[in-house]
Amino acid sequence: MFRRREGTASLLLLLGAVSVARAQSLDLPAGPVQAKVRTACAECHDASIIRQQRLSEKVWTKELDKMIKWGALVDPADRGAFIEYLSVNFPPDKPPDPMARVVQRKKP
Repeated sequence: MFRRREGTASLLLLLGAVSVARAQSLDLPAGPVQAKVRTACAECHDASIIRQQRLSEKVWTKELDKMIKWGALVDPADRGAFIEYLSVNFPPDKPPDPMARVVQRKKP
């Protein structure tokens, strides 16, 4: 019985850590379309994928258009603002954010 409680507590602790890491990974830089970018992109993937990209304006344009074709809900009136936001915040000359890792350690 004690081992089962210990296992359950470990599982809850791990799930809590993953939830915190996931919530933190949704942070995007402040900007006029930050909330719209977060909403449109987080429908399919975590924002950490965006934060790891370092693309030129031309490539961000192609990437955004690809995502729109795949179903991302971006108002055509916001398309230019999305491209500007992504190009300014995630340009090729800026180093990518470090990847967060969750490590599970075995108990002896």
